[in-house]
Formats: sequence, C-alpha cells, structure tokens
Amino acid sequence: MVLIWTGLAGGDGEYCAILVAINSILQMVLFAPMAVLFIRVISGESGVHDVSYSVVATSVGVFLGIPLGAAILTRFTLRWIAGPTWYDKVFIRFASPWSLIGLLYTILVLFASQGHAVVHQITSVLRVAAPLLVYFVLIFGLTLFVTYRMGMGYALAATQSFTAASNNFELAIAVAVATFGANSDQALAATVGPLIEVPVLIGLVYVVRWAGNRWSWKD
Repeated sequence: MVLIWTGLAGGDGEYCAILVAINSILQMVLFAPMAVLFIRVISGESGVHDVSYSVVATSVGVFLGIPLGAAILTRFTLRWIAGPTWYDKVFIRFASPWSLIGLLYTILVLFASQGHAVVHQITSVLRVAAPLLVYFVLIFGLTLFVTYRMGMGYALAATQSFTAASNNFELAIAVAVATFGANSDQALAATVGPLIEVPVLIGLVYVVRWAGNRWSWKD
C-alpha cells in the first residue's frame, strides 16, 4: 500500500520501491521469530502457546516470498528478452494500475469476510482502532517534521513518512488466519488494521500535499 500512498502524494517511487524491498526481506527473516516471541513469551493468554514456527514462517514465505520472487524474475527476464526500454515504457505502464486494483479488491474482500464480525463486535473494533489511529498520525507527523528539519526534499520526506507510518497488515491477516483460523478474534483484530489504515493514510496524502505547498517544499 505504501507505494500507492507515495504515488498519490508525489513522493519518490524508486526510493519507496527500495524501502519496500528491504522491508520485505527483513520481514521474511524476522517476522516468524518475532511472532513466536510475542505469542509464546510475551502474551499471557491461554491457548495460544502452541503456535507453530513453521506455520508462521510458511505463511510469511507464501505471502511475501512468492510475489517478491516473481517480481525479481519478471524484471530480469523481461528486460533481458525485450530490453529495458520496452520494460520501462510498455510493461511498467501496463502493470502499474494493477496495484491500485489489487488494493481495492483487498479492501472489498476484507469487508466481505469480516463485515459481520466488525458490526457485531464494534466495541472490540474500537479498542483496536483507537491506538492505531493515534499511531498513524503520530508516526507520520513526527517523521515528516524530522525529515523537514533535516533538510530532506519533499519527495524523499513524503516517501519516508508514509513508509514509517504504514504497516503490512495483509501479512498479519495471513498469519492470523493460518495460525488461529479465519473466524478468530485475532483475525478480526488484524483485519481492523487496513480498514483504519486506508482512510487515514488517504487523508494524510492531502495533509502532506498541503504541507508541501504551505512550506514551499522543494525536491
């Protein structure tokens, strides 16, 4: 999603792609042990201590590893077969809109799968949504202010701010469903994340654009 927010805000797409790639690699390595640490060691709830490391690692590998591997293979193969110019001018223009279509499809699926639970457990949803709202606004605002004071250009600062504030809730949903089941409270809590993230970060797109014009922020 951060690629979409960055594009809408006029950020640096190449810098964002680098951050996303690094973040994906780190998550493939660290997500499973951190999940087991939080669930087995830190969590005090009963009935969740038998979480399998292999299940979490497999979910992360399927959700992140396959798309990342496919993207790397597609890039090098098509650039080798058709050339860099065709890849950049034709294929990228064709493939770029599908990220937004995928985002909209994901949101629809989330509402369809968890809509009943969200409506009937509204108190639990609000308990999850409130700290998320504070987190998004606080982290984004703090990062934007720090990057501005450091003298970073608008494009890099906007990209860094959205990267800091965004979260890979889709991965959390995949792991929660694989570990606890699609109808579990854990899956519901993970689903609330993108349902809050999408409207808040769309709003922050307008905020950062306003800030760029207000401060005459140049690249």
